[in-house]
Amino acid sequence: QVHVVESGGGLVQAGGSLRLACTASGSFSNINVMAWYRQAPGKQRELVASLNRGGTTNYADSVKGRFTISRDNAKNTVALQMNSLKPEDTAVYYCHANINTTPSRNYVYWGQGTQVTVSS
Repeated sequence: QVHVVESGGGLVQAGGSLRLACTASGSFSNINVMAWYRQAPGKQRELVASLNRGGTTNYADSVKGRFTISRDNAKNTVALQMNSLKPEDTAVYYCHANINTTPSRNYVYWGQGTQVTVSS
C-alpha cells in the first residue's frame, strides 16, 4: 500500500513565502513524476509544477520565477517553495506521485490536500 502525505500550507500575507512538503511511503519500485497541483474554489484542478526522476521541471506560467519544486529521490519527498505569494495563489494544493508499484505496474497517487491562503 502506498501513502502520499503533504505538510505545510497555511495563511500568509501577500508577498510572503510558504513551503510545502510531500512524502510517499509504502511498498513500490520507484517514483517517476512528483508534482503539485492546486484547486481554487469554483475552478478546475491545475498543474503548478512537476519534476521527473531525471530532474526535468515544468511550471505553470503563473508561478514561474516565484515557485521552485525540488525532490529527494532517496527520501521519496518533493517540496514546493513558494515565494512572492499572491492572493490568486489561494487554493488547496495537492501532491501527485506517479509510482511504479512493481517494475511493470504504474499508478497515480494523490495526497489529501493542504490549504494555502494568501491575504491581500
